[in-house]
Amino acid sequence: METRKQQLLRRHRRGKRLFMVAALLVMAALDWFGNWNSLPVLLVLAWIAHEAWFADHLFYSPREDYRYDFPGFSPCVEGVIHKCELHLGPGQLPASADTLILAVELRSTWLGRWLDPHVLIQDGQSVDRQDFERGARGLRYLNLSGLLPALREGRLRLQGRFCRLGPEVRLHAFDNPDYASRRVMIIAPHADDAELAAFGLYSRCAEVSIVTLTQGEIEAQNYRRLGLDKAAAARLKGRLRSWSSLAVPLWGGVPASRCVQLGYYCMQLAAMAAEPNKPFASRESGEADIRSVRRFNPLALPGDLDGVPTWNNLVGDLASLLERFRPEVVVLPHPELDPHPDHIQASRALAEAVECSGWQPSIQLLYANHLYDNDRWPMGPAGNGISLPPRQEPLPADGLWSPRLGASTRMDKAQALAMQHDLQAPLPFKKRLRRVIQWLLAGRRWPEVGQDDFFRKAVRRHELFWVRPTSDREPRAN
Repeated sequence: METRKQQLLRRHRRGKRLFMVAALLVMAALDWFGNWNSLPVLLVLAWIAHEAWFADHLFYSPREDYRYDFPGFSPCVEGVIHKCELHLGPGQLPASADTLILAVELRSTWLGRWLDPHVLIQDGQSVDRQDFERGARGLRYLNLSGLLPALREGRLRLQGRFCRLGPEVRLHAFDNPDYASRRVMIIAPHADDAELAAFGLYSRCAEVSIVTLTQGEIEAQNYRRLGLDKAAAARLKGRLRSWSSLAVPLWGGVPASRCVQLGYYCMQLAAMAAEPNKPFASRESGEADIRSVRRFNPLALPGDLDGVPTWNNLVGDLASLLERFRPEVVVLPHPELDPHPDHIQASRALAEAVECSGWQPSIQLLYANHLYDNDRWPMGPAGNGISLPPRQEPLPADGLWSPRLGASTRMDKAQALAMQHDLQAPLPFKKRLRRVIQWLLAGRRWPEVGQDDFFRKAVRRHELFWVRPTSDREPRAN
């Protein structure tokens, strides 16, 4: 079944092809009637312009407001920006507010249609930068988390580059406990999801477990360069990514005894959920026994008995792990925000596992490693903050928690990503050429630590989680 993300991408590509055909006809007509003999030059210039300014997958108008609802318990204080200085009006901010989100009207200048508009956030000690879409116009949300002292002392400055900021703003504040001090379980649909979303969090946790649901074996074209056929390449990729899911967390201080690889097959979770008793083998590797990558797991699981890739086995495995590790906090993909089919089903599998088990976590921390409508979010260079993602329809009114990552943690996170086999594949020539064009004409920059775009998107000054209580009570046990 085609996902909404795939439908949007297919529609985007169809529209682009129609535009390119129409443009070609116009240029051919001009060349014919004007006798310019310049059609090849025009085609090259048009392609360069496309790669520089129109190659982003943006499935909404940048002139739309971002729409968010926030829970009623979170304070909201009105303020103004005057001569780049942020001044708050009367209102009570929690003394220990850790997550600060500033709603501001942003409008691109004419240069902001060609260069990425961004806001520089200065506290007198460091400068953060948060980027938005070219041509952006409307309500946007800046992440000021960790800047409460500068805000109280009146030394916080906001300066738009290639954009203007409206004078009236609203500051939403959230006061969270440090969830890293609790028992945490991270649900990663694929190897690298835990590192992308929560390396900074889990590297601080005193008691954390990481559960990876799938081998991530499909789309193994890069491994076919080793002389392998499609099935053998997929098996090798599945083994390597399964190994990464167990070994890489050690870089963040998580021992292998607290990491589990369940070994189900990539892009099969939705089909499994629809027919819980039916096994779904790998689409590409030819394997149908999940035990092939479970031999390094630190404990036995219900699915080990028959190795059958069914939804019921997945739910049973998760229920067993909940009872074994007894997490107070579970970190998993946001079911309404992250469009990857396996990520969506992770939330459903956890909900069913909680019903089957004798343990219920009290808090879910939800993350998004992908978006439906914007493949570049978080936008801008690596090392900067994470603004709230584009959203045209409000999400459930969850709280927010956005812990800051120091420079050393960001470097460790970048190296953790560099250890992931799936993020080491070299970029195709077309993407490398596109980056050169965007570097020259659009001023974009990419980090040196890795070529994959996740090195830019994930290694940030913040990590961002939506906070969703699962119960008003403490975790229960039988």
